[in-house]
Amino acid sequence: MEVNQAARCLEKLGNPLRLEVFRLLVRAGQDGLPVGEIQAHLGVPASTLSHHIAHLVNAGLVAQEREGRQLICRPDFQLMDGLIAFLTSECCSLERSAAPATDARKAG
Repeated sequence: MEVNQAARCLEKLGNPLRLEVFRLLVRAGQDGLPVGEIQAHLGVPASTLSHHIAHLVNAGLVAQEREGRQLICRPDFQLMDGLIAFLTSECCSLERSAAPATDARKAG
């Protein structure tokens, strides 16, 4: 995953309602949930929910599929796993003995 894609996903998940929607969908699993059930779980107006789901869809975190009269939302687990891997990929890899060339916080 590239930094820009990770930043975009994190930006979209940085909204409390969007984070709640995404976590609810993760709990629902691969089957996802109809928009109406998401609304019932979270108790938000349909127009507000639609706006926030659109952000998640735009970032690729959620996919939507029409099944009859229902619009089903599903999390993209591959993207989620990639984001988590990106965030943890270099955990504890910085050598403490290597001093930085300059300390940007002290300059200025």
